[in-house]
Amino acid sequence: MPILEGQRPKGRRESYVLPKVPVPPLKETLDKYLTSIKHLVEEEQYQKTKAIVEKFGEPGGTGDLLQKKLLERSEKTYNWVYDYWLEDMYLNQRLALPVNSNPAMVFPKQNFRDRKDSLRFAAHLITGVLEYKERIDSRALPVDFARGQLAGTPLCMKQYYRLFNTYRRPGLKQDTLIIHQPGSLEQGHIIVACQNQFFVLDLVLKGKKLKEMDILTQLEKIVKMAENKEERQPPIGLLTSDGRTEWAQARDVLIKDSVNSESLAVIEACLCVVCLDGPSGMECGDTSRALLMLHGGGYEKMGANRWYDKPMQFVVGEDGVCGTVCEHSPFEGIVLVACTEYLMKFMTGSPSKMGRAISVSELPAPRRLLWKMSPKIEGLLKASAERLQRLVRDLDMDVHKFEAYGKEFIKKQKMSPDAYIQIALQLAFYRCNGRLVSTYESASIRRFHEGRVDNIRSATPEALAFVKAMTDEEASLSDSEKMKRLCDAINVQTNYTIAAITGLGIDNHLLGLREISRELSMEMPEIFTDKTYVASNQFILSTSQVPTTVEMFCCYGPVVPNGYGCCYNPQSEHLLFSVTSFHGSTETSSAVFIRALDEGLLEMRELCKKANKSHAAAAATGSNTVEPSRGSEVKPPGTPQKAGK
Repeated sequence: MPILEGQRPKGRRESYVLPKVPVPPLKETLDKYLTSIKHLVEEEQYQKTKAIVEKFGEPGGTGDLLQKKLLERSEKTYNWVYDYWLEDMYLNQRLALPVNSNPAMVFPKQNFRDRKDSLRFAAHLITGVLEYKERIDSRALPVDFARGQLAGTPLCMKQYYRLFNTYRRPGLKQDTLIIHQPGSLEQGHIIVACQNQFFVLDLVLKGKKLKEMDILTQLEKIVKMAENKEERQPPIGLLTSDGRTEWAQARDVLIKDSVNSESLAVIEACLCVVCLDGPSGMECGDTSRALLMLHGGGYEKMGANRWYDKPMQFVVGEDGVCGTVCEHSPFEGIVLVACTEYLMKFMTGSPSKMGRAISVSELPAPRRLLWKMSPKIEGLLKASAERLQRLVRDLDMDVHKFEAYGKEFIKKQKMSPDAYIQIALQLAFYRCNGRLVSTYESASIRRFHEGRVDNIRSATPEALAFVKAMTDEEASLSDSEKMKRLCDAINVQTNYTIAAITGLGIDNHLLGLREISRELSMEMPEIFTDKTYVASNQFILSTSQVPTTVEMFCCYGPVVPNGYGCCYNPQSEHLLFSVTSFHGSTETSSAVFIRALDEGLLEMRELCKKANKSHAAAAATGSNTVEPSRGSEVKPPGTPQKAGK
């Protein structure tokens, strides 16, 4: 088993071995696949799919050949799925990054008295970023350990090392993830966006690292420089908000001029981008702040004051709207949470140290990045602005705090809060649509070398049985039977979660088999061209638990035009949901979905309370006719039950 690259110990904190991602048995994956889709398609279509899958899995057949090749790949590589997954999930995708791909973390609303107050906040934030970056580079971060299911396992730390030294460059057919070596000289600066202009803020001058007062001085200079209309540059950042192919084509036009090429190179090498926003003119509730993080409100507001290709992009608004928007390909949400929680604690727990490393007279003015324009580039900017505006108008977002109860109530039922919420999401979707659909829930596989995620398919047959029991279709069922179905659904969801996080999910495995067939220049096996497989990978319900220990929340957009994005943050006494959809779809409404979710969560609580009363009454009378407790129902055989994921 390999040692994780870059994790040989300096001291003892990272001296551990991570295993490779396993290749699941072929038959096991094919059986799980058929189970996961049987209740989501018409019977006739299922029978066609079943025959295709069985033929694929025949001994000595196509599936066997691809499985052997995949096992050979696993022997030769540290992580057989990483490159396949990265390209399929991100680099091959052609949609614009805002809303469609980049998630945002929304910080608590800040109460700035004036612009200088916001700049002090930004300077302190940058100081925290530099401190965190130093901890990463020196490998001083403590190793993460799994929480929730199968807690205590050490996790791969490699995603942390790509927070500040990566860049996603657009390509005509496939993007490229550029990785700079830690501590490289070309990464000695950040980019500051202000009034749609981009400025270079060097972090080391005359061999000295800038201190917080120096950074504040430089930010004040940048604000003043941005107000100079005679020096104003075009809003080139808009191009990064466009579709990936469109942006790649525009970039090819830009780099024909050396001035533009040099400016792009400086941005691509920066540690991070800090966006100094003016007042948004919007109300500052949770939903409005989330929208400003995801897309900046379009080109008329802050949408051009961004550079969406950069993984870490911090936003500090003059009106107190702050957060970060992230290019998602180098790292997962939980790593983003760890970084931003560190920064939030740094902001509140570390007083500003306003000393100087360099005298004011020695601080040179920050450098404004210049762009050479042409009629062609002006036309491309206009087209990008219009497409961003359409995306802004189309996004339907609702950030909602469910306050009737939180994860502590769910834990008292001896149920996993994550599994419980997933079943509630299925109930809400069924109430709105009268059916279940292919559902994505991200499952971390950081237990393995370079592990990223696999998928938990939450729309299970057991979830369908439960949601039918809770709707008018089977209203005649007793509360006892409904409770049994809820326990069954949570049990299956919990077991699938454990399978996925231990490398035995089906989505990565099927992806690997498909990509091996491409590498062998085979005719694409019918299992992957089958209507069912295509539909099963259109995740109409895309979900993720992103819990935080400080006051902030994550949000992202849907992944298909007729779908929902649902990010949830379980807290002790409330549950926070960020639900997104598109106005352009007649099948979706974020507000309607939230109402159905509220209704279902309340009904599930009442069902649990009735079951508790029945159990207590049975215990008092010594009756054996009551359902067993939820603990015995939901506990996977031989597996300790943990709360949450």
